[in-house]
Amino acid sequence: MDTRISSAAREVVIGPGLPTVIIGERINPAGKKRLAEELKAGNLEGVRREAAGQVEAGADVIDICVSTFGVEEKILLPRAVEAAMEAVEAPLCLDSPRPEALEAALKIYPGKALVNSVSGEERKLARVLPLVKEHQAAVIGLLQDDEGIPRGSEKRLAIAGKIVERAEKIGIPREDIILDCLATAVGADPKSGSVTLETIHKIGTELGVNITLGASNISFGLPDRTLLNGAFAAICIAFGATCLIADAARIKPMVRSADLLAGKDHRARRYIEDYRRQRVD
Repeated sequence: MDTRISSAAREVVIGPGLPTVIIGERINPAGKKRLAEELKAGNLEGVRREAAGQVEAGADVIDICVSTFGVEEKILLPRAVEAAMEAVEAPLCLDSPRPEALEAALKIYPGKALVNSVSGEERKLARVLPLVKEHQAAVIGLLQDDEGIPRGSEKRLAIAGKIVERAEKIGIPREDIILDCLATAVGADPKSGSVTLETIHKIGTELGVNITLGASNISFGLPDRTLLNGAFAAICIAFGATCLIADAARIKPMVRSADLLAGKDHRARRYIEDYRRQRVD
């Protein structure tokens, strides 16, 4: 089942058996003081800088999030989207917890966007899914509901089924739904990694939709995070994840290696191309 998203100039296809799509996560002010201050000042140079840097590092799609204290997202998110489109041709993932900001950004986006995100919470389903349908976008569904993030895979699977059912009910095709299996810090819960992997497997088997997650969430609070994130990303790909939200500069080598070993890189072309580029650099 292929999910197609696009900008004005480029289409990206996400699907089983295809190379893993990297959704570059760097345009997010959380934990980035410089970017947060730029956004508060209405300065979008950081958005352009990070978008270009993530594409250069290997991101296929760019996530755009401007959520930080002191900004009006309904105004700033569309401006950030325009700034990113000036810098790169890659499709964009519009990331906000505020439906009014998503709506404003969708209105000016000249392609098929990826919306990040909806969840199993009733107010989110009722507000976000109609926007996705109206603008013919694709959407990421977070496997949490009004009770929070479930600790077990069965409850997460139930929420996944609810999101898919509600989306299809209003005319959003299943291929336009990507489910985020919600990796959480393994340092806080030793079973969090295995629960996420179980969820990936069950969703792939029972619902057949494309699957994503924030790969770096698994390592919060632990040393050598790049090593842990890369190892986890490779296992997630083996279990069925088809796109990952991550810092492309840090995750791409492991993704390319995992794709090659999983039979997603014909004649090792992408792996060898990246190797040659690194040698030149």
